[in-house]
Amino acid sequence: MIKIGKIELGDFPLLLAPMEDVSDPPFRAVCKENGADLMYTEFVSSEGLIRDAAKSVQKLDIFEYERPVGIQLFGSDVETMGACSEIASRVNPDLIDINYGCPVKQVACRGAGAALLQDIPKMVRMTEAVVKSTHLPVTVKTRLGWDESTKNVQEVAERLQDIGIQALSVHGRTRVQMYKGEADWTLISKIKDNPRITIPIFGNGDVDSPEKALEYKNRFGVDGIMIGRATIGNPWIFNEIKHFVKTGRRLAPPTLAERVAVCRRHLEFSIRWKGPIAGVFEMRRHYTNYFKGLENFKPFRMRLVEGMSFEELDQILNEVVQEFSEVLC
Repeated sequence: MIKIGKIELGDFPLLLAPMEDVSDPPFRAVCKENGADLMYTEFVSSEGLIRDAAKSVQKLDIFEYERPVGIQLFGSDVETMGACSEIASRVNPDLIDINYGCPVKQVACRGAGAALLQDIPKMVRMTEAVVKSTHLPVTVKTRLGWDESTKNVQEVAERLQDIGIQALSVHGRTRVQMYKGEADWTLISKIKDNPRITIPIFGNGDVDSPEKALEYKNRFGVDGIMIGRATIGNPWIFNEIKHFVKTGRRLAPPTLAERVAVCRRHLEFSIRWKGPIAGVFEMRRHYTNYFKGLENFKPFRMRLVEGMSFEELDQILNEVVQEFSEVLC
């Protein structure tokens, strides 16, 4: 049984990675319903939270049905991160996660996210400040290093464990790589093999199928897998992986009706969370992913993007089932 503090996650947990503009409460809801064991919020700016910025505060929204769930924080100032850990803890998540992995320029060039991989002493001080500021378990997500010449994640793992983090997720690329090339899990495996390391180690990067998940589990010995981009438009990947790990057989792919049902469920959660206008607007980025691979889908996608109410969108989704079920038969 893999545990983070007192949180029990099963024998081989599957985690939903925190993704900006993706892993909001509606998306987390459909991932939870389809087998995610632990999920994280979109990353929350410590500076925005201190200023009480509406966007940052809204990202603290969590719901009972998605537990266990962690709030992920990022920032460049040690004291501010400690203060934000206190604020985030008040909404009663199951844990606090620190982002030391985000590679995007707007974050890293401000000294946050993956930028801390260039200053391990500061990373240690920041992590210690967060650990001391909350009663909750603290976890970290990071990368192999800043670039090929500074792959320091093994040192990071030891030093952060020593000051109290209770799990570590590692994306198998450097910051310079961004999301290019193939993720390298060999250093993740070395962390797991280190006899000094006793906390759970989760691997992240390029797992996009049940076969690859099982291969990486066996090859690299990680305690669980964090999945990001492969979940977009494909939240059932969690149950597919679980079934394959357990039985060695693939689940049948979701039918068109099942894809439509999950998309509709996502829309319902989006409207419930953001209201009838913003909820409809927020869903527009997801339709292409839910119906990827359907030939001649563009007219329906345009109608879905232009739809203004749940009733209108629900009717279009019903038409999608009628139109494409015949094509797929």
